[in-house]
Amino acid sequence: MNFDLIVIGSGPGGYVAAIRAAQLGMNVAIVERESLGGICLNWGCIPTKALLKSAQVFNYIQHSEDYGIKVTDSKADFGAMVSRSRGVADGMSKGVTFLMKKNKITVINGNATLARGKKVVVTDAEGKKKEYSADHIIVATGGRAKELPNLPIDGKKIIGYREAMTLGTQPKKLVVVGAGAIGVEFAYFYHSIGTEVTIVEFMDQGLLPREDADISKELTKIYTKAGIVTKAGWAVEKVDTAGDGCKVYIKAKKDGKEEVIDCNVVLSAAGVTPNTENIGLELLGIETERGMIKVDEYYRTNVSGIYAIGDVIPTQALAHVASAEGITCVEKIKGMHAEAIDYGNIPSCTYCWPEVASVGLTETAAKEAGYELKVGKFPFSASGKASAAGSKEGFVKVIFDAKYGELLGVHMIGANVTELIAECVTAKKLETTGHEIIKSIHPHPTMSEAIMEAAAAAYDEVIHL
Repeated sequence: MNFDLIVIGSGPGGYVAAIRAAQLGMNVAIVERESLGGICLNWGCIPTKALLKSAQVFNYIQHSEDYGIKVTDSKADFGAMVSRSRGVADGMSKGVTFLMKKNKITVINGNATLARGKKVVVTDAEGKKKEYSADHIIVATGGRAKELPNLPIDGKKIIGYREAMTLGTQPKKLVVVGAGAIGVEFAYFYHSIGTEVTIVEFMDQGLLPREDADISKELTKIYTKAGIVTKAGWAVEKVDTAGDGCKVYIKAKKDGKEEVIDCNVVLSAAGVTPNTENIGLELLGIETERGMIKVDEYYRTNVSGIYAIGDVIPTQALAHVASAEGITCVEKIKGMHAEAIDYGNIPSCTYCWPEVASVGLTETAAKEAGYELKVGKFPFSASGKASAAGSKEGFVKVIFDAKYGELLGVHMIGANVTELIAECVTAKKLETTGHEIIKSIHPHPTMSEAIMEAAAAAYDEVIHL
């Protein structure tokens, strides 16, 4: 069977690419070995947010008297939280199934392998093989939890993010290895429902070490105050799983000090590795580097008619990036004027509590790039809306080029800041200056006022500080 386009993988890159291609009149097939929606809908973005919402609601109940409401008894039902999360994920996956039918996209279940002559061989659950061909093939096979050599995931005592969402019982003590988005989100969830949590991070900066240093410092302070132990600048030497629990042996990079942490479960949150093995890349001679598929700005590989998007290429491993790449790739295939993605204007969001969101350069990176800066910060403790909501932690930090007023970066930590960052992405896209942000009237009282106030602080015009 021949198609205009075959997409391998139905995550937020693959299924979005397939829909856009169908909208543009292409005859499209999509191959998926598990559930439609990929990791994001089934094991990543969506179900984790459902768990985090349960934790947030439980926290509200625990502090209900702060809002003038007395709740006499409450407890976290771990199993029910997990069940709700899986239900949300299942609903979203069914939504993708509907979208495939609506857009007349052929769904093929099984494992796909690239073959010569722009062909794809799909092996179904029974081991039967069937060959398909297409004028264009997009590889969107995504990624999986990265395994560290000294931290092999066994799915029981040493787990990845998938197991962390479906544990049969809540662990009393949990060690999280890695303080990136996955690590801090699960640390927040489990700590909120009563698990003792320790986070071990190799990099020295603290939690979310790739964020601006001020954000990292603030989140580390908030987590520490809440009772989450953070060990930044420590390496995991080994994990002993011989007994009933685990013994995690860690060593300080700075002075070589060694410690042993006892826990029930270790969560490996060391990042993502691409699913590029055993899909026929070598057979076709498709170039890779460190396991990633090499592509140009329109996601073309070195082999004509074969493209790659999402976690299998060396761009940010984020769902919204994969979706944008899929749309850009397909529009270029159709001969449209497709604007190459500006990877310096990609929002990053972490859904712990308080939330973290950012776009553009950190202050350190901006200085290293040679800019003279104007930097403004506005704390949510000075925000009327934040005070009314009982969420005064955090701040907005904005970074401008002092010479031209160009917005270089925005970094936020606070309640619901993942909903605020899009304004800054748009402003940066439009090359908005600091003074234009200051003169853009923001509604009162809102959390978004902090963006305007932070810009005003950068130019010594702030009112409410």
